[in-house]
Amino acid sequence: MSPNLPAQTPFRFLPLTPERWADLDILFGEHGAYGGCWCMWWRLTSQQFQKQAGRANKLALKKIVDSGEVPGILAYVGQQPAGWCSLGPREQFGRLERSPVLKRVDGQPVWSLVCYYVDKLYRRQRLMEKLTMAAIDYAESKGARILEAYPAELTDRFKPAEAYTGVAPVLRGLGFVEVLRRTPDRPIMRYYFGE
Repeated sequence: MSPNLPAQTPFRFLPLTPERWADLDILFGEHGAYGGCWCMWWRLTSQQFQKQAGRANKLALKKIVDSGEVPGILAYVGQQPAGWCSLGPREQFGRLERSPVLKRVDGQPVWSLVCYYVDKLYRRQRLMEKLTMAAIDYAESKGARILEAYPAELTDRFKPAEAYTGVAPVLRGLGFVEVLRRTPDRPIMRYYFGE
């Protein structure tokens, strides 16, 4: 934990809208969070992603935001952006459908929680957990009946860089249940609303 932050940092959570774009830009920095991603990995093919990593991904995400679509939730400490998670109806994330590991479990309509990013200053403060709770609230407010996630399992092969999709123990602690596992370290988990 940063020595300048109180033990219980007061976070607040807001959907990413056009007026908050500058905050995401500050949070992601010049590298677009990681490797020029700008949270476009799940929306593109590998070829598209590699072709437009960096500025083109940034512009693509900005176009989504400017269209009125909310691609995720920002976490703040005061006015400072501290973290992010990406979610929306599964159909927005074509890579899930193309993945042999993460393809659909069944025909039920689901929202997908695909990515997290937490600024270094705010790590080790359970922000992933808090972002997930905010994502649950947001998805429910939009009529979702199921929120699906694709976290990394904390096996002996786990690498911290894999945590961008969430980590399974955190999601289990919030009521997500495993519905399918096609590989040892990548469960498909669901949060069921109203159950």
